Amino acid sequence: MSLDSDRLASTVANLPSTDLEHSAWLKLKLQQLRNSLRPGQENLANWNGGLMAVSAVPGAGKSHSLAVAAAIAIAKHQLHSRKQLVIVTYTRSAAASIKTKIRNLLKELYLPPGGFIVQTLHGLALNIANSQRELSGLNLDRVTIVVPTVGHRVIKGAVDKWIAENPRRYAMLIEGIQFDGEETERLRRQSVLRTEILPNLAYTVVREAKSSGLLPEDLQKFSQLTTDEYGILEIAAGLYQQYQQLMRSRNLIDYDDMILAALRVLKYEPMRQLWQNQVFAVFEDEAQDSSPLQAQLISILAENDLDPDLPANLVRVGDPNQAINSTFTPADPIYFNWFCRHCEQQGNFATMNQAGRSSEIIIKAANFALQWMNRQENKQNNLDLPFRLQNIATVSQNDPQPEANPEPEGKGLEIYQPDDIYHTVTLIGERVKKLLEGNQERNAAILVRENRQGRFLAEQLAYLQREHQIRVYEVGEVDRHCQIPEEILKLLQFIYRPHSPDNLKAALEVIEQRGLIATQDLNALATFPEQFLYPTPLQPQAKPHIEQVRRYCCNILRARIELPHYQLIPFLGMTLKYTGSELATVQKLSERVNQQITGHSSLPNTIRALEEIVSSEKFEAVEEDHDDQYTRSGQLTIITMHKAKGLDWDYVFIPFLHEDILPGQPWIPTSGRFLGNYTLAEVARAQIRAIVHNQYQGEIESLLIPQPLEAWREAGKLKQAEEFRLLYVAMTRAKRLLWMSAAAIGPFRWNTFRGDKPTNLQTKKPCPILPTLARQFPESVMK
Repeated sequence: MSLDSDRLASTVANLPSTDLEHSAWLKLKLQQLRNSLRPGQENLANWNGGLMAVSAVPGAGKSHSLAVAAAIAIAKHQLHSRKQLVIVTYTRSAAASIKTKIRNLLKELYLPPGGFIVQTLHGLALNIANSQRELSGLNLDRVTIVVPTVGHRVIKGAVDKWIAENPRRYAMLIEGIQFDGEETERLRRQSVLRTEILPNLAYTVVREAKSSGLLPEDLQKFSQLTTDEYGILEIAAGLYQQYQQLMRSRNLIDYDDMILAALRVLKYEPMRQLWQNQVFAVFEDEAQDSSPLQAQLISILAENDLDPDLPANLVRVGDPNQAINSTFTPADPIYFNWFCRHCEQQGNFATMNQAGRSSEIIIKAANFALQWMNRQENKQNNLDLPFRLQNIATVSQNDPQPEANPEPEGKGLEIYQPDDIYHTVTLIGERVKKLLEGNQERNAAILVRENRQGRFLAEQLAYLQREHQIRVYEVGEVDRHCQIPEEILKLLQFIYRPHSPDNLKAALEVIEQRGLIATQDLNALATFPEQFLYPTPLQPQAKPHIEQVRRYCCNILRARIELPHYQLIPFLGMTLKYTGSELATVQKLSERVNQQITGHSSLPNTIRALEEIVSSEKFEAVEEDHDDQYTRSGQLTIITMHKAKGLDWDYVFIPFLHEDILPGQPWIPTSGRFLGNYTLAEVARAQIRAIVHNQYQGEIESLLIPQPLEAWREAGKLKQAEEFRLLYVAMTRAKRLLWMSAAAIGPFRWNTFRGDKPTNLQTKKPCPILPTLARQFPESVMK
């Protein structure tokens, strides 16, 4: 008999033989599970119904404790397929991880692997919507799910329709604050409005308003409370309405439509009660990232219409100090903070403040940074502060986590002051060699604020892999693969209709983003395509950087004459200087398109096939696929701070901490300054959030919508708060070493910088937290 067979036989022999014995055995095992948790985590495991909020610090093990609490609830209440615990989170990977943890715990308790479901919020909404298509108005057999971006055809179409239907308001935007009537300037402003300002406004408004449950009619009504000269909220309402009409006419839906469809089903009382009868409770992970509409959905599921006096069985776990997605979504930490305050008033609030991830010196630095950043705001209301007032604490000595609060490497916190960005790379390279050559089982990461910084570091540190066998993995390179179909599509559209200003500008943007041409005002080049592409002898000699752009464009156009159309996609891949798996992705894309147009092969059909691939997002790039691809042993990962959330490494490097990047300031593009000292998109965002905050608190009668300049200032404060939270998240990814620096000299802007041409470097100010940290921890300053 094998060892495993012996262990199994022993376990079966020790199992209780009667129901009474089994009940006592299960009770003992559940108590052992509770005892394995830290203080704070125990509160979650002891939940016995009703509302509960849990605010957890980074590294507190909230997903683990949520899984334990779920297993205990399933066992204690004998849940089954007709009465389930619903656990919701925000990514498929997080959902899969929690599901595996719960199943393993149920296996240890000798309970069937049922009584619960783990889904993303959108997956849950889709199930509800599909359960009653007549009520939801959603039929996935006839619609396609899309994730519109600023450049998406629906956004562009909404802008074009709005312009056609609102010529007077469009003319007012062209006039701006100063206009002398010069025709070239008029055409330039038209180009900026159609391709940049209005698409950005439409994208922002749809994302903010729709996820908050606001309809175009609502925005139209609230716009009457504003008095700005452009009527920004009224323009926003018009763009939103055009977007909705185009989506319906083309049988397209976005992810917010799935939530709204689910809410339509639950609005019908019999269906609402049917779903509520199947749901015992709802546990939500990463609650700080939910929008008002998503919070409304899970709240309805957790309620009981048959006994409205009973509180909803709803547990929300999150960390408002790690809310870093409000730049991309309507998620705002203030909603979770409000929920926490409500639960605190009822005595149902808990804090998980012990974390074993990081060394004590790193925890002290993160706590100090949190307190310092809050002091800068000087606000009376704690809910409006960038951070919730909760410090990270180390775990107790008998904590079960292996290597909890590990011993620091070197100083644990190391603050450098490099001469320039190249000196920064040298310092990082030397430190990484020393750390990973002697500790191959450990890992390291460089966290950057912008993808351009990551690309520069990957190029400069490539020698580590060649000469020292330390793998350098740039995550941004993999992310860029997902943009390949859209980039190829834009170039093919330019080849097909080169005299279209929109097509020319889109192609120039792709070439510029790939770093093949210098950053410049593309609107000036795209306004008159014929003059730019084929200048006459009477035109003045163009500057060298414009000549370079023209050569790229003409070479691309010549390919249509010299190559069959089915070879254009591989040719464009070479033209854009794709490498490695990028070229493999291009080849896969080319084969996929050629297969789709078999028998109808032509350039227009190639473009239509690509448009379908881009809009439906059903194309997967060729890339490596490993669960631990970001955190492999012996690897140096280069990753953005946003993407690093939820991960950790032994050694974390955070370079280029300059004030103009972090926290930075809201930026007004030079091309759009004719409208004033603000951007329409950010003003609309701040105005919509003011509306939603008042609705959320039931104070809509006293609503005051900020005017443009006030809204712009509020947008700046929101950006600064989020940037500081992003830095806090980055600092708390480190386990043994946190390495931070701000070079004395750096690029004016990273999006115009090329590492092989070290020009345009200037003196830079450090992020204000860095010198403050250096004064607080003088022993960490490295000479």
